[in-house]
Amino acid sequence: MEIKEAEGMMPDYRKTKAACYLGFITQAIAANFAPLLFLKFHYDYDISLGNIALISTCFFFTQLLVDLFCAKFVDRIGYRICIVASEVCAAAGLVGLAFLPDILPNPFMGIICGVILYAIGSGLIEVLGSPIVEACPFENKEATMSLLHSFYCWGAVGTILISTFFFLIFGMDSWKWLAVLWALIPTVNIYNFATCPIKHLVEDGGGMGIRELFRKPLFWLAVCLMICSGASELAMAQWASAYAEAALGLSKALGDLAGPCMFAVTMGISRVIFGKYGGKMDLMKFMTGSGILCVVCYLLASLSSNPFIGLIGCIACGFSVGIMWPGTISISSERFPSGGTAMFALLAMAGDLGGSIGPGIVGRITQYAGDNIRIGMSVGLVFPIVLLLMLSILGRVKRIR
Repeated sequence: MEIKEAEGMMPDYRKTKAACYLGFITQAIAANFAPLLFLKFHYDYDISLGNIALISTCFFFTQLLVDLFCAKFVDRIGYRICIVASEVCAAAGLVGLAFLPDILPNPFMGIICGVILYAIGSGLIEVLGSPIVEACPFENKEATMSLLHSFYCWGAVGTILISTFFFLIFGMDSWKWLAVLWALIPTVNIYNFATCPIKHLVEDGGGMGIRELFRKPLFWLAVCLMICSGASELAMAQWASAYAEAALGLSKALGDLAGPCMFAVTMGISRVIFGKYGGKMDLMKFMTGSGILCVVCYLLASLSSNPFIGLIGCIACGFSVGIMWPGTISISSERFPSGGTAMFALLAMAGDLGGSIGPGIVGRITQYAGDNIRIGMSVGLVFPIVLLLMLSILGRVKRIR
């Protein structure tokens, strides 16, 4: 399945990079499109809000299962087969989201089937995109990794903006057509991944196993860092819209644009800056500075009596967490060069775990505090504080080969 290098010809790994960029945009579509339709599903299909909440749960839980699957089996199956399958599943899931609710007797189960399908695709992209780019012979891998992950941010911004304007022009009832249009991106990328050159990070059977990785104290630090990165990012990102609505009295559409959309913009800017100038920067110092900024942003969101300053804290938080996920992957790749797919899969699982528990804790505390979202945000402050602690410890650990 791998493309052989022709004698005297060097493969064009720019095609590989472009395919991975589109893959991360696909992942952003999968994560951000359905939440824009939650109320539409509630009213059109008479689905309870409790069941609506299960849609996101199914998405993230499926990604966690895919992360575990990748840690065990992807090296045996092969990168190309799995990454092409990721685009097939993503496209099929988005098309299924449009039509399965009307085909199946239970519309909710139709939605869940579509979500699970594209969550499988999203999970495979999340795990495989980074090692595929890491294995390419690019200079300045840390900057390249940061730039790669910025495309998730731009994909999220594009999904929210384009969907919002599409609904304003054509109406919410046209959402099925938009789902099909979004499915064209992974459909085109099937060809890209099927034909681009793909290298493996380690030789077959040469990667570290799960047990071997977990015997390394440094890897546990990286796992904790990923959990805190995911929690710090998603706790703010998923509550930014509600914060904008509650604190500023904005409408849902404006809340989405002022909250999660601007959060994704600043997160993307952070990753592009490091992607462009990373060769001149110290990654650990950049991450530490970002961690301190993240603490300040949570303090602004939770303690400021001025709602506009609080919103600025929410938006700037995107910049502060932008480097954390790709930066941790780069550090782990450098210090565990034979970590292989298992390492990337376990790190992705840790990030997803943090992304699942972070918003949940903030939401539960907010509920207990009488729907006071500022109190919920103040508890979320623990994630960037622990993140800074992990970075401090990690900075003192010598390079391990």
